[in-house]
Amino acid sequence: MARTIIKKGKTVEEAISLALTELQLDIENADVEVLGNEDEFSVVKVTEHISDETKISVFLKEVMSYLGVEGEPSFSYPDEETIKIDIAGDNISSMIGKRGDVVYAVSYLANIIVNKDKTVFKRVIVDCENYRANKEKKLIDLANSTAARVCKYRRPIQLPPMPAAERRIIHTALQSNRMVETESFGVEPQRCVVIRLRPYTKVI
Repeated sequence: MARTIIKKGKTVEEAISLALTELQLDIENADVEVLGNEDEFSVVKVTEHISDETKISVFLKEVMSYLGVEGEPSFSYPDEETIKIDIAGDNISSMIGKRGDVVYAVSYLANIIVNKDKTVFKRVIVDCENYRANKEKKLIDLANSTAARVCKYRRPIQLPPMPAAERRIIHTALQSNRMVETESFGVEPQRCVVIRLRPYTKVI
């Protein structure tokens, strides 16, 4: 948890300096809020700034320790709104889980941790030895090939049950397809995607 301290000084600068000294922080690693004046003293609130990368690293370390996984996360930033972490190591299958349920859950929790109290959302993607990246490619291929079969045989096709994150990939892959539409139905963990022709679609 981030450390916070409230300090008084003859000036704002002095109050900030006293707070930073007590917290043993540089100004670059602190968030400063000027609270006003009290008895001719300036009052400031200084909070330790914990980077998103540090928050994620601490969280992942706890999860890996609990699962008995020895791994090292590597961070990349595909764009300003996305943080991608890939974990490589021993016993990594425990971090992936059955059908990826563990790594998807870890991603979900990492998103909550990073975006708590933020006004600008950042997407956090946790992967394990490119499991999710490889799985996404296979799901996109499945979506496209199934859509082609739906058009050929003119009947809906139900895909196997999938976690919500995988169903989302199917929906996204086909959302621009003018011939078919997708819909999720059923109850977790048996919820699945159905691909069918759009109404009034003519297949040539």
